[in-house]
Amino acid sequence: MKSASFSVTQKAFFAIILAGIGLQGCKSQQWESLFNGKDLEGWSVKCIPADKGKVYWTVKEGVIECNSLGDSDHNYVWLASDREFSDFHLKLQFQLFRESGGNSGVQFRSSYDDSDTASFGGWLSGPQADIHGPLPFRNGLIYDETAYVRRWIHPFLPDWNITPGQAPESALLTRLVFFEDDPEAWNSLEIICKGMRVETWVNTNLVTDFDATGILDDELHRTRDSGISGCIAFQLHSNDELKIRFKDIVIKEL
Repeated sequence: MKSASFSVTQKAFFAIILAGIGLQGCKSQQWESLFNGKDLEGWSVKCIPADKGKVYWTVKEGVIECNSLGDSDHNYVWLASDREFSDFHLKLQFQLFRESGGNSGVQFRSSYDDSDTASFGGWLSGPQADIHGPLPFRNGLIYDETAYVRRWIHPFLPDWNITPGQAPESALLTRLVFFEDDPEAWNSLEIICKGMRVETWVNTNLVTDFDATGILDDELHRTRDSGISGCIAFQLHSNDELKIRFKDIVIKEL
């Protein structure tokens, strides 16, 4: 069979196409910041109408701060990214305060229901990497906030109740730092999602590594547009008096 031959022009054309494909591949694996350090551009507050006039999420001194100290009269209030992500590696820093007894977390592959239905209108469905200053063993464990689920999925438990004895050994190794001990101290959190495999790392300690096949991709999650793809969000838990800060929020799509 006679081999194909190409002109100089054709070869140049193919080289450009291949280079473009290569650049696209590199671009998809570049780290990019989700926070500009100045304002909440690219983020939106998600909450029920009764809480819309309240300001809990602000930018102070180049970091995102949630502060509801002295005010527990609120429902869940999330700060959600306008962009959605499926497979990704997320890194961020968070700062904890001993004066805050509230619970927070980083939701991912989540979807907000902005309808006015009585059931789960005004709810952000999706998995969450827990952040809990008073109970360090919970940090990095996965709680599923999806409507009609709302339970721990790593470890696999029937509801929101959890004790240190139910947590994986990896979670018991987590050590946190607090502002009151060192004003310059920050904790790190990483979330890696690739297909149905989810990893979380807290202060370089691997807490979660599990396959969510049959859990996050089941029919219930699909009907709530969560579990496979969605926004990233920080949570202010209902009725909590919380103070927490976030910075250095970067992501790489996989």
